[in-house]
Amino acid sequence: MSVIASARQQWLANPRRELLAGTVVALALIPEAIAFSIIAGVDPAVGLYASFIIATTIAFAGGRPAMISAATGAMALLMGGLVRDHGLEYLFAASLLCGVFQVLIGLLRLGRYIKFVSRSVMTGFVNALAILIFLAQMPELVGANWQTFAMTGAGLAIIYLFPRLTRAAPSPLVAILVLTAVAVGLGLDVRTVGDMGQMPRTLPSFHLPRSR
Repeated sequence: MSVIASARQQWLANPRRELLAGTVVALALIPEAIAFSIIAGVDPAVGLYASFIIATTIAFAGGRPAMISAATGAMALLMGGLVRDHGLEYLFAASLLCGVFQVLIGLLRLGRYIKFVSRSVMTGFVNALAILIFLAQMPELVGANWQTFAMTGAGLAIIYLFPRLTRAAPSPLVAILVLTAVAVGLGLDVRTVGDMGQMPRTLPSFHLPRSR
């Protein structure tokens, strides 16, 4: 297979699916990155820069179907204590070290040993992660007005019920578009992405982690 044919197969095999997936990621990435930044205890701009760079890199370098190439709750929860005790610079250093370990694991083909981790352990980890993320988001709901709870319920309803009607479009994308249109059109008093943190206007300055 030629290089051109291989590139066409990778990039143009299913353009509709790829465009829908990219749209969902683009719309969901900003609030997700900001939310996980708050959980990790860092400025929202840090999460936005990191998520954008990772997503752009993976788009060209390629990834795997099960690989998370954006903000992830597991890392955000683990990094909270590190940032609180040692500061943001140690988060950068830990991220670089994590990348080195992942490359070594791939080169040594250690991923095959994940089969020795029991299903109950993985289920417990995922459930505990879900509980911790839910608890981290509770401050956004405590004391909120009725519009917030109505929008939350409507979003969950669309995500879980829309696929029963049709799978022509991803239900999360439909939920984002519908709820955004309702909030803007009716002028609802709900928190927005801008309320969670200031959007960056300049590129970050790259440097090696500095010790305090």
